[in-house]
Parts: sequence; C-alpha cells; structure tokens
Amino acid sequence: MIRTIFYHTGLLLAVLLIAACSTKVERIEPDQVRDLSGNWNDTDSRLVSEEMVQDLLAQPWLGQHIRTQGGQPAVIVGEIRNLSHEHINMRTFVADIQRALINSGRVDFVASRDERDEIREERRDQDLHAREDTRKAMGRELGADYMLQGTINTIIDVEGRQQVRYYQVDLTLISLADNRIVWIGQKKIKKFVTRPGVRS
Repeated sequence: MIRTIFYHTGLLLAVLLIAACSTKVERIEPDQVRDLSGNWNDTDSRLVSEEMVQDLLAQPWLGQHIRTQGGQPAVIVGEIRNLSHEHINMRTFVADIQRALINSGRVDFVASRDERDEIREERRDQDLHAREDTRKAMGRELGADYMLQGTINTIIDVEGRQQVRYYQVDLTLISLADNRIVWIGQKKIKKFVTRPGVRS
C-alpha cells in the first residue's frame, strides 16, 4: 500500500516537473507591444522610424526641392551607426525607415550600395545572355539627391534592481550636391526597468 502511494506520488511529481519545464508559445500580433527586457525592440524600431520619417517629410526642404528641381527628391539611406550599450539589429531599423519613406509616395528611393552591386551584376549578365529587346542598359540609374545618416546612443543609469534606459536616435539628411544639411531629426525613448529580486 505504502509502495503504491510512493509510486503514484513520484509519478505525479514527474508529470508536474515535465509540465513546468515545457516551453510555452503564444502567438501575438506583430504590432502588439510586449517589452520583456527593457532593451531596444521591434516596437521601438517601428515607432521611431515612422515618427522620424513623418517629421522629415513635413519640413521645408521637401517643398524647396520640388520648387527648385521640378520633381520629387531621390533619397538613399547611408550608414546609421549603433553607438549604444547593446546589440541593435540595424538592418531592421534601416528597413523600417526605407519602408516608411517609400510608402509615403513623396520621395523616390535609391537602392543601397550592396543592392546596386547585385543589380549591376544582373545587368552585366543580361548583356551577355538576354534577348536584345529585353536587356536593361547600363548607365541609366537614378542618382540620389540626399543621403540619410545617423546614430543610436544610450545612457544607462542603474541603482540596485532598478534602471533607467535612455535611447537617443539622431538622423541627418544631407544634400549630395553640396553637402548641405537640410534636416536634423531627433527621437528620445526612456524606459524604467525593475529587475526581479533573487529568490532564496
């Protein structure tokens, strides 16, 4: 009898232990905010890029370019450097900026250096292998009028289990014709994070 009780108790504990150690997955909407660590995340990337592009397109440089050049400007995203204390996926952030700019319909967008190199290689291949009426000629690329550059910086203030994480994103739009800075944008994010105490 006692042996049976120990057996069932042990079996129950084993089942509970396995259940407690299993991974639980919950699907959530891509735009749902879920901060886990307090670090820079997908929500920060999306919101910062959308707000900064909205400010970029609302400033006088755009109207001045259209009036003086007679068409909408061509923009390229240059280097945006991560100078923060943590790893930030800069490709995702740059892609969010590109998406916001392209979807605005107010600027033309030029492919990055790596993308252009791949496209040029394809044109060279077409020059040898494609039918003449379908070949895309070299030397017809759209040159960018402006380059967007920037940095992401952080300041971390820690006391015990609490910390304040401060992010500052600075972006600059520069005219490629004469190196004029035509727009400077800045976005700040501040997060208060409390770490759980150590359990005894």
